[in-house]
Amino acid sequence: MVVVLGIESTAHTFGVGIATDKGDILANVNDTYVPVGGGIKPTEAAEHHSKVAVDILKRALKEAGIGFDRIDGVAVALGPGMGPCLRVGATLARYLSLRYRKPLVPVNHAVAHVEISRLTTGFHDPIIVYVAGGNTMIVTLVEGRYRVFGETLDMPLGNCLDTFAREVGLSHPGVPKVEELALKGKRYIRMPYIVKGQDLSYSGLLTYALRVYKEKKYSLEDICLSLVENAYSMLVEVAERAVAHIGKNELTLTGGVARSKILNKKLQIMAQDRGIKYKPVSPEYAGDNGAMIAYTGALAFAKNIVIDVEESSIRPMWRIDEVDILWRE
Repeated sequence: MVVVLGIESTAHTFGVGIATDKGDILANVNDTYVPVGGGIKPTEAAEHHSKVAVDILKRALKEAGIGFDRIDGVAVALGPGMGPCLRVGATLARYLSLRYRKPLVPVNHAVAHVEISRLTTGFHDPIIVYVAGGNTMIVTLVEGRYRVFGETLDMPLGNCLDTFAREVGLSHPGVPKVEELALKGKRYIRMPYIVKGQDLSYSGLLTYALRVYKEKKYSLEDICLSLVENAYSMLVEVAERAVAHIGKNELTLTGGVARSKILNKKLQIMAQDRGIKYKPVSPEYAGDNGAMIAYTGALAFAKNIVIDVEESSIRPMWRIDEVDILWRE
């Protein structure tokens, strides 16, 4: 059994987790930057991460009840993500690796979301719907890598709803605020529904929803209802097509938007209709967190996946399908 400390700093959250390759989560401490009056500004988020990093690290070690003598490796999310934010986590990870002479383990942020979902659901080989502020895709393991069976062609679903919320004056976080109003809506407004084969496009839907809002012809509740209905139904359609094509019998939802009760209900109904098992990631691990980096790092470290400090450059555009998943051979 190996014990790995993991650092997450890809976007608005700075987190430190400690986990074993057997699935024991020993610590999971996170702090999130909350933007004021706009979206996430990478430089401001990075400044937040720099300020809280040491405290989060100390709290994680205290929560786990261990010192660095018990840590076998230091894992860090090198991408994908925002450059300034990634650099904070990478800098701390390099320091800890050199200071305590611990191997450095590179982790892909998207892969970590998948692995923490597999761990908390108990699923062995699921189809994964990964939806967050910065990502929207359907993936599953094929020939040693997580292959993409559908993704957004422009903006992610979470970003779409967050942007709409910000533009109409709803407070952060946007997705639950939009859903709250959607549940009060009574009238569906026809909006763009853009599915292109296995891929989706959300920018046109967002533009149309904002235009309808500015026209003041419909209530905000009805606009939110229609926006959510189209955005989620598009995703479920693509996910169902992947299920039919791939033929696996497990389906999971991961990422920040995995906390959505509306999306979960839609996917659950689809899974029941298809006769497959469905379960979302545990809510506490849905958003970005240090535990998922630590656990994925432990899986990788157990397979001798390490990187020299000199080669540990951040990878803001690091795709999930570029990573060899050696621990699932």
